[in-house]
Amino acid sequence: MAILVDEPIWPFRDRLWCHLVSDTSYDELHELAGALGIPRRGFQGDHYDLPEELREEAIRLGAEPVSGRELIRRLLASGLRRPARDRSH
Repeated sequence: MAILVDEPIWPFRDRLWCHLVSDTSYDELHELAGALGIPRRGFQGDHYDLPEELREEAIRLGAEPVSGRELIRRLLASGLRRPARDRSH
C-alpha cells in the first residue's frame, strides 16, 4: 500500500486538514478512505481532504506520514496528479 498523508496545516471551518493520496492507484485510496468513514463524494479528483483527527487512524491503517512537498512530489511522479481544472470540488 502506498497511501500518503501530509501534515494537517490547512485551516477550514474551524478545523485543520491534511491530504490523503495514493502514489499507486485510486482504488487503494478509495479503500482506505472508506475504512476511515470518508464518503466517496469526498474524493477531490486525486486526493481526499482529511480532518486532523483522522490522521493518526490513517497512519495506523498503513498510510505513510510525509511532508506536503514529498506528497506532491510522489503524486506527480506516479502520474496520478490531476490538474485543478480536472478535479471535482
